[in-house]
Amino acid sequence: MLTDTAARKAKPKAKPYKLTDAATLYLEVMPTGAKYWRMQYRHAGKPKRLALGVYPEVSLADARVKRDAARAIIREGRDPAAERKVAKARRALDAGNTFGAIAAEWLSKQAATMSDATMRKAQWMMALSQPLNALPLSSVTALDVLAVLRKIEAAGNNETAHRVKQRIGQVFRYAIATGRADRDPSADLRGALAPPVRKSRAAVTDPAQVADLLRAIAGYQGQFATCCALKLSPLVFVRPGELRRAEWTEFDLDAAEWRIPAHKMKMREAHTVPLAPQAVAILRDLHPLTGGWRYCFPSLRTADRPMSENTINAALRRLGFDKETMTGHGFRAMASTRLNEMGWAPDVIERQLAHAERNKVRAAYNRAQHMAERRKMMAAWADYLDILRDGAANVVAIRSKA
Repeated sequence: MLTDTAARKAKPKAKPYKLTDAATLYLEVMPTGAKYWRMQYRHAGKPKRLALGVYPEVSLADARVKRDAARAIIREGRDPAAERKVAKARRALDAGNTFGAIAAEWLSKQAATMSDATMRKAQWMMALSQPLNALPLSSVTALDVLAVLRKIEAAGNNETAHRVKQRIGQVFRYAIATGRADRDPSADLRGALAPPVRKSRAAVTDPAQVADLLRAIAGYQGQFATCCALKLSPLVFVRPGELRRAEWTEFDLDAAEWRIPAHKMKMREAHTVPLAPQAVAILRDLHPLTGGWRYCFPSLRTADRPMSENTINAALRRLGFDKETMTGHGFRAMASTRLNEMGWAPDVIERQLAHAERNKVRAAYNRAQHMAERRKMMAAWADYLDILRDGAANVVAIRSKA
């Protein structure tokens, strides 16, 4: 049996030599004076050797514990050296496959399918999961994810917590699909968060209130480009980001069309907006002011960027409409509600709103653009808004013909 004193006093020789302990453990002393713990064993009929550490960092007692653990593995018919290699490879893999690294990779893959605004929101939500970033993906547990979500929930952001959970799940499903994770721990958290309180976007839909809104917009005394954007919003009812980033090259005013390219649309599908004569008139009035620039509604700070995403909402606040009453996005709900009540076909309205078809089978076959009906609808809608603005708040809606 080897003693710690003998191990400590062992001197180097011209060639390596061994000081043996019990059960195939030995200390190999090198000519350099370095001393290594080793054990010999057989696996699948072949002699093998396992390194157990460097003396004196690993004491004799520690080496014996490691030897006994390795022998237990051998008794089960497994190879401790092979398992060590696998564990080392796993650690190396985990070092590169942290949640943060995979999340960044997943986000980069979404650039082709997400609009700029959706991408920014996704990046913001991933930033909220920052405590997970340094963890190897394989070690992230449901409790780790829950701790992140509970912090968001405790700040009163219940719906955000649900959205962050959804994004975390998407990262794990991507990792599973690419062979770097076995399961999604966020799936175990179903029911762990309080259900989100669904709240509709603020929008004016009552005809009398719509009339008040239109008259307020007509009297807006701010920047002329902002005034034009306000006047155009109910006439085209596109998403606020699509309006503020509108470029003059997208418009054919003679054909009365606005062709929005796919990369600007939420659903990544090109969209054409038929323009009523009232919309064309607004754009022709605006053209002498901003027509020499890229954007129809440029930023006040630089013409190289579009107006701020807060401009329309700020203008509505100046007109006396608080955030609980009307928002820039509310023009879409206003148009959708009134047009449905006016009897226009839901498919035509939904196509004009550029909504995704929820029924995937129907979406695969429904390629109709309904352009003729949409042109007619947009013209009738603009006329209806004029009538409301000019004082007939209780006017009978201009309805679509059967």
